[in-house]
Amino acid sequence: MNRRAYLASLGTVSTVGVAGCSTVSGMLSSEPCSGDTCDIGMTRTEFVPETYEISVGETVTWKNTSEAIHTVTAYESSLFEDEGAEYFATGGYDDFETAHEEFWNENNGVLNTRETFEHTFEVAGTYSYACLPHEEGGMVGVIEVTE
Repeated sequence: MNRRAYLASLGTVSTVGVAGCSTVSGMLSSEPCSGDTCDIGMTRTEFVPETYEISVGETVTWKNTSEAIHTVTAYESSLFEDEGAEYFATGGYDDFETAHEEFWNENNGVLNTRETFEHTFEVAGTYSYACLPHEEGGMVGVIEVTE
Protein backbone atom coordinates (compact mmCIF):
# COMPACT_ATOMS: atom_id res chain seq x y z
CA MET A 1 0.00 0.00 0.00
CA ASN A 2 1.41 3.37 -0.91
CA ARG A 3 1.52 6.28 1.51
CA ARG A 4 -1.37 8.23 -0.09
CA ALA A 5 -3.71 5.23 -0.02
CA TYR A 6 -2.78 4.58 3.61
CA LEU A 7 -3.46 8.20 4.65
CA ALA A 8 -6.76 8.25 2.74
CA SER A 9 -7.93 5.08 4.48
CA LEU A 10 -6.86 6.48 7.84
CA GLY A 11 -9.01 9.58 7.25
CA THR A 12 -12.01 7.39 6.39
CA VAL A 13 -11.57 5.33 9.55
CA SER A 14 -11.34 8.51 11.64
CA THR A 15 -14.53 9.89 10.13
CA VAL A 16 -16.43 6.65 10.68
CA GLY A 17 -15.10 6.47 14.24
CA VAL A 18 -16.70 9.76 15.21
CA ALA A 19 -19.93 9.32 13.26
CA GLY A 20 -22.87 9.43 15.63
CA CYS A 21 -20.96 11.17 18.40
CA SER A 22 -23.52 13.95 18.47
CA THR A 23 -26.05 11.32 19.57
CA VAL A 24 -23.79 10.16 22.39
CA SER A 25 -23.09 13.71 23.55
CA GLY A 26 -26.82 14.42 23.48
CA MET A 27 -27.48 11.44 25.72
CA LEU A 28 -24.82 12.59 28.16
CA SER A 29 -25.59 16.31 28.11
CA SER A 30 -26.40 18.22 31.26
CA GLU A 31 -29.91 18.90 29.87
CA PRO A 32 -31.24 15.43 28.97
CA CYS A 33 -34.87 16.58 28.65
CA SER A 34 -36.16 19.11 26.19
CA GLY A 35 -39.48 19.65 27.95
CA ASP A 36 -41.32 18.08 25.02
CA THR A 37 -40.63 14.51 26.05
CA CYS A 38 -39.93 14.88 29.75
CA ASP A 39 -39.46 17.32 32.59
CA ILE A 40 -36.79 15.46 34.57
CA GLY A 41 -34.08 13.33 32.99
CA MET A 42 -31.91 10.70 34.59
CA THR A 43 -28.20 10.55 33.96
CA ARG A 44 -26.23 7.62 35.28
CA THR A 45 -26.14 9.12 38.80
CA GLU A 46 -28.48 12.11 39.05
CA PHE A 47 -31.87 13.59 38.29
CA VAL A 48 -31.65 16.63 35.99
CA PRO A 49 -32.81 19.02 37.24
CA GLU A 50 -32.45 17.92 40.85
CA THR A 51 -35.16 20.34 42.01
CA TYR A 52 -38.26 20.99 39.90
CA GLU A 53 -41.03 23.50 40.61
CA ILE A 54 -44.65 23.12 39.46
CA SER A 55 -48.16 24.24 40.39
CA VAL A 56 -50.88 22.07 41.93
CA GLY A 57 -52.53 19.91 39.27
CA GLU A 58 -49.51 19.68 36.98
CA THR A 59 -48.01 16.40 35.83
CA VAL A 60 -44.28 15.69 35.99
CA THR A 61 -42.70 13.28 33.50
CA TRP A 62 -39.41 11.59 34.34
CA LYS A 63 -37.41 9.87 31.59
CA ASN A 64 -34.51 7.48 31.93
CA THR A 65 -32.04 9.16 29.59
CA SER A 66 -29.12 6.92 30.57
CA GLU A 67 -28.14 3.31 29.97
CA ALA A 68 -28.57 2.38 33.67
CA ILE A 69 -31.80 1.18 35.30
CA HIS A 70 -33.46 3.68 37.64
CA THR A 71 -36.47 4.13 39.90
CA VAL A 72 -38.48 7.15 40.99
CA THR A 73 -39.43 6.41 44.60
CA ALA A 74 -40.98 9.02 46.89
CA TYR A 75 -39.80 9.19 50.47
CA GLU A 76 -42.57 8.84 53.05
CA SER A 77 -43.88 12.22 54.15
CA SER A 78 -46.63 13.72 56.26
CA LEU A 79 -48.03 15.00 52.94
CA PHE A 80 -49.16 11.49 52.14
CA GLU A 81 -50.83 10.77 55.48
CA ASP A 82 -52.00 14.17 56.76
CA GLU A 83 -52.64 16.11 53.56
CA GLY A 84 -54.02 13.32 51.37
CA ALA A 85 -51.32 13.48 48.70
CA GLU A 86 -51.01 10.40 46.50
CA TYR A 87 -47.82 8.37 46.98
CA PHE A 88 -45.73 7.90 43.84
CA ALA A 89 -43.19 5.30 42.77
CA THR A 90 -42.30 3.51 39.57
CA GLY A 91 -44.05 0.17 39.74
CA GLY A 92 -47.18 1.78 41.21
CA TYR A 93 -46.43 0.90 44.83
CA ASP A 94 -48.46 2.41 47.68
CA ASP A 95 -45.58 3.14 50.05
CA PHE A 96 -41.80 3.39 50.31
CA GLU A 97 -41.38 0.11 52.19
CA THR A 98 -43.11 -1.92 49.47
CA ALA A 99 -41.26 -0.12 46.65
CA HIS A 100 -37.96 -0.67 48.47
CA GLU A 101 -38.60 -4.38 49.08
CA GLU A 102 -39.82 -5.02 45.53
CA PHE A 103 -36.76 -3.39 44.02
CA TRP A 104 -34.14 -5.00 46.25
CA ASN A 105 -35.76 -8.45 46.35
CA GLU A 106 -37.11 -8.79 42.81
CA ASN A 107 -35.61 -5.87 40.82
CA ASN A 108 -39.16 -4.60 40.20
CA GLY A 109 -40.35 -1.04 39.65
CA VAL A 110 -37.50 0.00 37.38
CA LEU A 111 -37.37 2.34 34.42
CA ASN A 112 -35.24 0.96 31.64
CA THR A 113 -33.49 3.16 29.09
CA ARG A 114 -35.88 5.63 27.38
CA GLU A 115 -38.86 4.63 29.55
CA THR A 116 -40.93 7.32 31.27
CA PHE A 117 -42.93 7.70 34.46
CA GLU A 118 -45.58 10.34 35.19
CA HIS A 119 -47.24 11.62 38.32
CA THR A 120 -49.79 14.41 38.81
CA PHE A 121 -49.38 16.44 42.00
CA GLU A 122 -52.69 17.52 43.56
CA VAL A 123 -51.42 18.73 46.96
CA ALA A 124 -49.02 21.65 47.50
CA GLY A 125 -45.79 20.87 49.33
CA THR A 126 -42.24 19.59 49.01
CA TYR A 127 -41.81 16.03 47.78
CA SER A 128 -38.45 14.27 48.07
CA TYR A 129 -37.70 11.13 46.09
CA ALA A 130 -34.79 8.87 45.18
CA CYS A 131 -33.52 6.35 42.69
CA LEU A 132 -33.20 3.23 44.84
CA PRO A 133 -30.18 1.64 43.11
CA HIS A 134 -28.28 4.96 43.16
CA GLU A 135 -29.60 6.53 46.37
CA GLU A 136 -26.37 6.00 48.31
CA GLY A 137 -24.52 7.82 45.53
CA GLY A 138 -26.77 10.85 46.02
CA MET A 139 -29.37 10.34 43.29
CA VAL A 140 -32.20 12.18 45.00
CA GLY A 141 -34.58 14.86 43.80
CA VAL A 142 -37.17 17.33 45.02
CA ILE A 143 -40.48 18.45 43.56
CA GLU A 144 -41.75 21.81 44.89
CA VAL A 145 -45.52 22.08 44.34
CA THR A 146 -47.11 25.49 44.87
CA GLU A 147 -50.73 26.71 44.85
